[in-house]
Amino acid sequence: MNLKNKTQVAFFEFSGLSNDRELVPLFFIFFFLIYMVTIYVNVGMMAMVYISPSLNTPMYFFLSYLSMVDFFYSSVIAPKMLADLLSDKKLITFIGCALQFYFFSSLAGTEVFIFSIMAYDRFVAICRPLHYILIMTKKKCFYLVLFTFSAGFLQSIAQTSSLFSLEFCESNLIDHFYCDIPPLIRLSCSDTHICNIVTLFFGCLCSLCSLMTILVSYTLILMAILRINSAAGRIKAFSTCSSHLMCTTIFYVTVYLTYLTPSSSSHKKQEIVESVFYTVVTPMLNPLIYSLRNQEVKKVITKLVQKGHKQHI
Repeated sequence: MNLKNKTQVAFFEFSGLSNDRELVPLFFIFFFLIYMVTIYVNVGMMAMVYISPSLNTPMYFFLSYLSMVDFFYSSVIAPKMLADLLSDKKLITFIGCALQFYFFSSLAGTEVFIFSIMAYDRFVAICRPLHYILIMTKKKCFYLVLFTFSAGFLQSIAQTSSLFSLEFCESNLIDHFYCDIPPLIRLSCSDTHICNIVTLFFGCLCSLCSLMTILVSYTLILMAILRINSAAGRIKAFSTCSSHLMCTTIFYVTVYLTYLTPSSSSHKKQEIVESVFYTVVTPMLNPLIYSLRNQEVKKVITKLVQKGHKQHI
């Protein structure tokens, strides 16, 4: 038996965002600013929900956990990506790569399920308004959030185990800027059949369960909105869903572009751009969309700014 094929790599090396050294300072400043904004807006959203009595509702309870997931989700990728922009050797240990992928996959799965329970919450609020308080109790909301985190982290155990049980015995160069399934599978020198099945199964299970919940919820919401007689009532009802619908659409479109479009070396730059948007930009957009489009959040922000201004004076 060939000894080379029995040797597991100890380190991986990323190809990185770009080989153009002139663009590196620009990339670093740009993505550093995005990451700082991501931290600020997500932590700010969590703080607002915690301290503001007017945001003490199930919708904002779920939104605070979405912000928590986005904060950690971005932090799994962005700091290492920024450090690699300043490094000649973009190295990561085998264990480090496995941990990065595990938390990335866990938090992505959790985010998918949070979007689905937020859609369910909007369905209850619009289609069952008189029973909303009885249905969306604090206990039920807690268990729904517990389910999302449990499902997200458990599915990632299966994906991480199958991916990192593969052998990587030849090249250790990951043609990407973080540890993800497609570049690692291309790098493996062992049979990837089982890993592909596990990835497809859990990917389809999470996305289809979430998408079905969202689509059914919004179909019923749309039917309920169309039954409202006044145009003002229809606009008000839809406005409560618009932020969530926009965030969900952005998330799933970027996931589709990243993982379901054909992969080829000629489209490497496009794949990198899609992955950057999915892993770094989207976690910043979610709280910004809710802040800019939600009147209740705007009111809380205005009050906090005015209170801070008065204290400063």
